Amino acid sequence: MEYFLQQLINGLTLGSIYGLIAIGYTMVYGIIGMINFAHGDIFMVGSFIAMMMIVALGLTASAGLAFLLLALVLVLIVAMVFASVWGWTVERLAYRPLRGSFRLAPLITAIGMSIVLQNFVQVTQGARVKPLPPIVTGGFTLVTGVNGHNAVQISTMQIVIIVTTFLLMTGFSLLISKTRLGRSQRACEQDSKMAALLGVNVDRTISLTFVMGAALAAVAGLMFLLYYGVIDFYIGFLAGVKAFTAAVLGGIGSLPGAMLGGLLIGLIETFWSGYFSVEYKDVAAFSILVIVLIFMPSGLLGRPEVEKV
Repeated sequence: MEYFLQQLINGLTLGSIYGLIAIGYTMVYGIIGMINFAHGDIFMVGSFIAMMMIVALGLTASAGLAFLLLALVLVLIVAMVFASVWGWTVERLAYRPLRGSFRLAPLITAIGMSIVLQNFVQVTQGARVKPLPPIVTGGFTLVTGVNGHNAVQISTMQIVIIVTTFLLMTGFSLLISKTRLGRSQRACEQDSKMAALLGVNVDRTISLTFVMGAALAAVAGLMFLLYYGVIDFYIGFLAGVKAFTAAVLGGIGSLPGAMLGGLLIGLIETFWSGYFSVEYKDVAAFSILVIVLIFMPSGLLGRPEVEKV
């Protein structure tokens, strides 16, 4: 039982990171009906920006608590700003000029932007893995196992990731449902031409959606860096595929669905790795996706797409 609870905590942590990235996919798809395949690499760029800031500030686990908190907030803000600029650039170069073209053209340019980001980071930062010593340490023992063995523990970093994900999910849900920007996004999702006729600045709304998704990817990038302590130029592709899978599983276009899908993918990977073979964890995750889509083509929380005539 202790092992199950420990794997549950680990799965929720990993799933929270996937969920944050998946929200960016589902927000873009919800408005323009296209997948931003450069989104995973924006997550990677956010991780590298965070790494460079942490090294420049000389952050270590021995730093004072107040200084550590302020420094990490600064690192997060800088990473979000740079990732948001990249997100805006992808929309401006790869999507806006081709928005009225056939649907395959923006997809191809997005893949091209992904390759550009990967190779840019590889050339500037090198292809080797970049390690980072633990900065946020400590934790709590939830259940003490027999004779002190198999104890269930949750680290401070895991708490930060889960709480941050919950707060961001709640905040973005309120933003979409309560604010003027959220109403503009929902209007563009339903009918962008009619929204433009009613005074909604469609171009600005779409650009802000890309910026918001990129900012969330930067948050996920910092969390990934602090939790695993190792990054390379290729993590964006792997995490992007998993997050896209999570978005489809939960229902592409649904924010709660993206988070639910991320949590499920994280739990599936973690439990499969813990109880079966780690080599086949990806096979298990994609198999569950296929099974769900066979019986629920719109995903767990997705809505069937209505053809506009």
